[in-house]
Amino acid sequence: MQALSIAVGTALASRKLRLACAESCTGGWVSELVTETAGSSEWFERGFVTYSNAAKQEMLGVRQETLESHGAVSEETACEMALGALAHSHAQIALAVSGIAGPGGGSPGKPVGTVCFAWCRDQTSVVSETRYFSGGRQAVRRQAVITALQGLLSLLNGAKTVP
Repeated sequence: MQALSIAVGTALASRKLRLACAESCTGGWVSELVTETAGSSEWFERGFVTYSNAAKQEMLGVRQETLESHGAVSEETACEMALGALAHSHAQIALAVSGIAGPGGGSPGKPVGTVCFAWCRDQTSVVSETRYFSGGRQAVRRQAVITALQGLLSLLNGAKTVP
């Protein structure tokens, strides 16, 4: 995972971009990983750990209507989290992660392992995706961290969608 963080950092630094992270189920793991990378102060601006709905609303501006209509684990909420991270930081690019790591909390429509992601740049466009991971709580969270950074790297390298 550290090699992925280094690749993200190199891509951000070469473009003179700073990253903000909005995390729920990963509990700040993305932010922790990127700050383990030497030189990250050049390209990591800040992280938000917004585990509760109240935190998502207060810190990132996620709308109550979005949470009521779509739930905390939804691409709609992830998009608002990413846009809120940009609006409440000095970053130019943001990622957001919200999901159900388990072992409880799942439902037939959103089983354990459901994780929603969003990436945005300069408030202009947001890319989102939902993935379904298997394994225990730690495995789901680990896969979410990797996917969040891989998606960011893919977009930095010119992809219109994440892999």
